[in-house]
Amino acid sequence: MGSLSTESFEEFLDSLKQAGIEFTNESELRERLAEAQRWRYAFTTLAANGRAIGIRFEDRSAGSNEAQLRQTFAQFQFPERAEAAFAASLKTEH
Repeated sequence: MGSLSTESFEEFLDSLKQAGIEFTNESELRERLAEAQRWRYAFTTLAANGRAIGIRFEDRSAGSNEAQLRQTFAQFQFPERAEAAFAASLKTEH
C-alpha cells in the first residue's frame, strides 16, 4: 500500500484558493482539519456535509479551473470519489 503525500491541509487549501475556490467559514474549516487525524477524509466529509455548520465552497472561476482542480486533488492523493464529492458541492451552491 502506498503512503500518502506529506503535504499539509494548509497547502491543499492554498492550492484550492489558487484555483479560484473560495471558502465560507474558513476558520471553522481549518480548525476541523487541524483536529482530524485523517484530514483528507475530514475534508471530503466537510465538502459533502459542511453546509449545516456554515462551511461552503464556491468556484469563482466559473468552471475554467477544472484541470487545475483535478491536478490539485491528484497531487494531494485524494480518491476520485472525493474529487467528485467536492465538484458536486460546488454545483449545489446558489
